[in-house]
Amino acid sequence: MYNVRRGYPRPLGATVTPDGVNFSLFARHATNISLLFFENSHSSAPYWQVDLDVNNHRTYDYWHCFVEGVGGGVFYAFRVDGPWDVRNGHRYNRNKVVVDPYARGYVLDYYSREDACHKGDNMGAAPKGVVVDLADYDWEGDQPINRPLSETVIYEMHVRGFTRDRSSGVDNRGTYHGLIEKIPYLQELGITAVELLPVHEYDQTDVINANPLTGVPLINYWGYSTVGFFAPESSYSHVWDTGEQVREFRDMVKALHKAGIEVILDVVYNHTTEGDQFGPTISFKGIDNKTYYMLNKDGYYMNYSGTGNTMNTNHPIVRTMILDSLRYWVSEMHVDGFRFDLASILSRDENGTPLEDPPIIWEIENDPILRNTKLIAEAWDAGGLYQVGKFPGYRWGEWNGKYRDDVRSFVKGDDGFAEAVAYRIMGSPDIYERHYNLPQQSINFICCHDGFTLNDLVTYNQKHNYMNGEDNRDGESHNRSWNHGVEGPTDDPEIEGLRNQQVKNFIALLMISQGTPMILMGDELRRTQLGNNNAYCQDNGITWFDWKLQDKHSDVFAFTQRLIQLRKDHPVLRHERYLTQDTVDPHTGFREIEWHGTRLNKPDMSFHSHTIVFLLAGMGEDNTFYVILNAYWEGLDFELPHLPNGWLWVQVINTGMQPDFYPKGEEKPIMPNQRFVHVGARSVMILMSNQMR
Repeated sequence: MYNVRRGYPRPLGATVTPDGVNFSLFARHATNISLLFFENSHSSAPYWQVDLDVNNHRTYDYWHCFVEGVGGGVFYAFRVDGPWDVRNGHRYNRNKVVVDPYARGYVLDYYSREDACHKGDNMGAAPKGVVVDLADYDWEGDQPINRPLSETVIYEMHVRGFTRDRSSGVDNRGTYHGLIEKIPYLQELGITAVELLPVHEYDQTDVINANPLTGVPLINYWGYSTVGFFAPESSYSHVWDTGEQVREFRDMVKALHKAGIEVILDVVYNHTTEGDQFGPTISFKGIDNKTYYMLNKDGYYMNYSGTGNTMNTNHPIVRTMILDSLRYWVSEMHVDGFRFDLASILSRDENGTPLEDPPIIWEIENDPILRNTKLIAEAWDAGGLYQVGKFPGYRWGEWNGKYRDDVRSFVKGDDGFAEAVAYRIMGSPDIYERHYNLPQQSINFICCHDGFTLNDLVTYNQKHNYMNGEDNRDGESHNRSWNHGVEGPTDDPEIEGLRNQQVKNFIALLMISQGTPMILMGDELRRTQLGNNNAYCQDNGITWFDWKLQDKHSDVFAFTQRLIQLRKDHPVLRHERYLTQDTVDPHTGFREIEWHGTRLNKPDMSFHSHTIVFLLAGMGEDNTFYVILNAYWEGLDFELPHLPNGWLWVQVINTGMQPDFYPKGEEKPIMPNQRFVHVGARSVMILMSNQMR
């Protein structure tokens, strides 16, 4: 049907040229390969097949051909033959149609996980790759923003969940274009980067449980179930079955950049949706199982991811694929950074042993195309490797789980956390400084997709995951949460008022801590998941953003907005080095950071302390800040530092009073001769130096 030439081994995948498309697939142990072409996404059989000749279409471990006359929009897949020899790691099955790991787009129209799990033929229900002409797009001069990490405020969000609810009012709910319509909201809030839960094409059918009330099968909502590392999730496109998802993803990135917002992707290079020996054959398993996965001496899958398999990330071929993927998303899709799920797996060798200098991590760090890209590690894995504070490499930021845990316990009122939270406020130098890191590399967060939302953190003592179909056995049981007297929603104004105040306490503490803050989608409006702290399988109102909350909790939004703006306006709240008490501000005599208590120079970091008071000196380049955190259940009086003549303290934030914040330029003055301020129970007060008018 088409003229077929020998083609080239590199680049891998389907590469469009003016004359046709070059196809290349790595399959070291394969004996025969056929390239299949389909008329459309619904086709249950190919209209044409190219059998690759081992002599003419193989170069070393690469199988390739050039097909003249085809271009973007063509649907394709492979049949790969080779040995079935489990003990030696081979699981080739000619019956299986498998997709190209390097495909830029996929369609999973009639995909059947059941067919993919069995040894029989899956032709009628197999995924397909889509050839994408990457040159066919106008970026309109779009360039990376390259904002310093120290000036970044991250908003972790789910593309579909952000606009899927009818209350969003957008034209294309739950899509890349739907997110574009809500960019003004993100601008108004003030965040500087969105961190998107996985947008690599993923398998939504890998959840085995059903809704316990309806019996309807649950689906993978979060997306940590990758099919391919080069293709944007097709279901987030409103035209999902033609490869249009690439264009729509680019539209979203371009629009976010025009709004000054960077795009960080949550990437899952540690495992795939193919699972263990009982999982489906979709791609890697049927192309070169031994190369792509960590296998034990019997040929079965090592499981450091907790999902059944682990990618062999430090194998040269897999390292190349990961780097090719990262470069692709930066150079062709213009993303600004990556958060690596279970990143500690990247430091293991093919036997699962942690490496002192893992090749893939250092190659990512030193790659010239990725030189300005934000790199964030979830510095642990499901195999017990915990590397927070000592993740290999210098450039990497880390999700600081200690920040989350210590701050939750302190605000809740637990004993024994004052000293720990003092370290967290300084950017966790006790964790990071000895490894030559910088405070902004601590990604500080109270909540993320995995766990309670901020509203639920102050509303529930226990997880309520019954709708996941696992009898509430799944999810974290030790949440450091507090319901403030009633489990779940309440009409009691006293309890509800305290919950609202505690939400604001968390937000205030997050924004005045050194490091890089991250907010979970909807926490600025007290979004609830009804106590579900493991909502990975809930693609419904439990996880969707309820836009009616804009009216109900507008005060929390305005409070969050004010704190973000305060952080942006004042470099003293986001130092690029660790603070020291050895440096003195020549203008005020204050040390760069000072610790106090209810009385000046008498900090109380004892086990039973529930107060933290600190001063951040402006050093002649910024205002000086005095921050009082009172997590005690009674109000207390705090002594104020004396400012030089012509200066006074003004109140910016006081969560124990109404109003609980003052707009920029309208801060409430403290009388110059006032020696003490009263800070209510479970309250945060932020004072700022200001010149007298």
